[in-house]
Amino acid sequence: MAGVITTGNHPKALWPGMRKFWGREYNEHPLEYTQIFEVERSEKNYEEDTEVTGFGLAPVKAQAGAVSYDSESQGPTKRYTHITYGLGYIVTREELEDNLYEVVSKRRIKALAFSIRQTEEIVAANVLNRAFNSSYTGADGKELCATDHPTVSGTQQNELSTAADLSEASLEDMMIQIMQAQNSRGLRISLMPKKLIVPPQLAFDAERIVKSTLQPGTANNDVNALKSMGLLTGGVAVNHYLTDSDAWFVTTNAPNGLMRFTRRDTEFKQDNDFDTENAKAKSTLRFSVGWTDWRGIFGTPGA
Repeated sequence: MAGVITTGNHPKALWPGMRKFWGREYNEHPLEYTQIFEVERSEKNYEEDTEVTGFGLAPVKAQAGAVSYDSESQGPTKRYTHITYGLGYIVTREELEDNLYEVVSKRRIKALAFSIRQTEEIVAANVLNRAFNSSYTGADGKELCATDHPTVSGTQQNELSTAADLSEASLEDMMIQIMQAQNSRGLRISLMPKKLIVPPQLAFDAERIVKSTLQPGTANNDVNALKSMGLLTGGVAVNHYLTDSDAWFVTTNAPNGLMRFTRRDTEFKQDNDFDTENAKAKSTLRFSVGWTDWRGIFGTPGA
């Protein structure tokens, strides 16, 4: 008899007694992509976000003169096309007959759930892993983190001009860059840093830099400006799926920055094959990840 169950995060089997075997041999990290991406649902084949550039500065109106009029213009359009991911396993009729179901199938469902979760995390993390790679571009034709994103008012950047390893000084430089951000028409926007994203290799340095009461790494009594100014209110997030040991990022409050659209939650199905009499189980999910506004994250690949 075929069965299916849909969950937000994990597949769960319908076979009798499955849930008590749900634990895995190894613990998993808590969900990490949700600390970087805005997560939304989708009911369509794809989602599109189009930038509208707004207006420029208001010029002086001469006495008895006419008011100047400006026009909105359409910026780049980002399309999120949902992709289906799936994996399955087989339990043979002979394994079932020999009462190996308890050992074999329940071990495999745990492994399947683990693989599905890892797939979600790695696909999401690859957006950052490829952030400085010009082969992976966004709607404006540039990689996620660049020093020359084209806009109506000229090029803008969400990458440090000079690549730098994580330090108090380099993080402060990135804070300044974020706080000087402009919209596409060159007008200042209230862009604020939220969270520092680092690989495991930078976890301890990041914690000291962000949370020290005084200036970290020195004998000075100067305050830690990052902490005293209330910046990086989201703290530090360690992402275990980042592949570059010295690249680091800062997320911001820009709307529609890094996005994940869930088209179909993780779904588990099982059925028997008539010809082989094997029991088959599979798990699938459908989603897309990417970015609409590159101002949603700033980064550097490290020195």
